[in-house]
Amino acid sequence: MNWPSVGVVIPTRNRPELVRRAIAAVREQRYPGDIRIVVVYDQTEPDYLLANTDGVPVLVLTNWRTSGLAGARNTGLLALDTELVAFCDDDDRWLPDKLRRQVAALLADPDAEFATCAIEVEYEGRTTARLAGRSRVTVDDLARSRMAMLHSSSFLIRRDALAEDAVGLVAEDAPGSQNEDWDLLLRAARRAPIVHLDEPLVQVLWGRTSHYAYEYATKISSLRWMMRRHPEISGCRPGAARVYGQLACWSAATGNRSQAWRYSKEAVRQNWREPRTAIALAAMTGAVKVENVLSALHKRGRGI
Repeated sequence: MNWPSVGVVIPTRNRPELVRRAIAAVREQRYPGDIRIVVVYDQTEPDYLLANTDGVPVLVLTNWRTSGLAGARNTGLLALDTELVAFCDDDDRWLPDKLRRQVAALLADPDAEFATCAIEVEYEGRTTARLAGRSRVTVDDLARSRMAMLHSSSFLIRRDALAEDAVGLVAEDAPGSQNEDWDLLLRAARRAPIVHLDEPLVQVLWGRTSHYAYEYATKISSLRWMMRRHPEISGCRPGAARVYGQLACWSAATGNRSQAWRYSKEAVRQNWREPRTAIALAAMTGAVKVENVLSALHKRGRGI
C-alpha cells in the first residue's frame, strides 16, 4: 500500500507540558508513511526549542491569521503540502495506531474526503469511551446532533478538499473560535458522507484545561452563528430543540432569565422531550447550577 503523507496541525496556547505530550504521541504513531507536525502558537510566545528535524519533523510557527483556534489551524494548514492533513489539540493525545487505521479507512472509500474516529474522554482521572455507532456520518446526522465523539483531534482530511471551491478552510469568523469544528463537519458532509472509524483512538482531556469551558456569552454567540449559517439545523426539529436547549442553559448560567425562558419555550415548541430544557428551567429557579450539571455530565464523558 502506498501510504500518503500526513501533516498534523497542533495549535497551542500556554500549555507547555501538554503540547509536548501531544507532539510525542504523534511522533510515536505506527504509521508507514511520512508524517510532519506543525505546532502553531496562538496569542503567546512560541517555544522554538520544540522544532525538530529527526524522524518525524516538527515545525514551530506563530499564528499569522485571525487570533484564535481557527486562525491557528489555518496557519498550520497553509504551511503544509502533504496529501492529508489532521488536527490534534494540544491537550489531547493520539493512541499509537490512530493514524494508520484511520488513513486506511479513508482510502478504502475513494469518494470520501473527511474521516473521524471515536474518542476516550478523560475527566478527573476517569476515562469514558464515546462511540457513534456508525461508520458513515451525514448532514442529517450532524443537524440532529453535534455528535461530540467526532472531536476535532480526530479530523483527517484530504488536503485538496480544503480549497475554496470545496470544503474550504476552518471558519475564522466563528465567535470565539467555538463550533468551528461542527461547522467544518457540516460543510464536509454536504459534499460526501464522513468516514467514521468507531474505535476510540484519541484521548481527549476535558475540564480545567479548556480555554472555553465557562465562556457562556461566547457559547451563545457561536450557536446563533451556527443556526444562521446552517439551515439544516433549524430544519431538523430535534436538532433545533437541542440547540435552543443549550442556548437556554447558557443564558440561565449568565443570569439572563428572560432570555433563558424564551429559548426554553422555543426548545419545547420544537421537541417537548428535549432534556436540556429541564436543566435550564431548574437553573432559572436556582434549584441547580449549570456548572454542577456540567461537572456531573463530564464524569460520564458528556456535556450539555
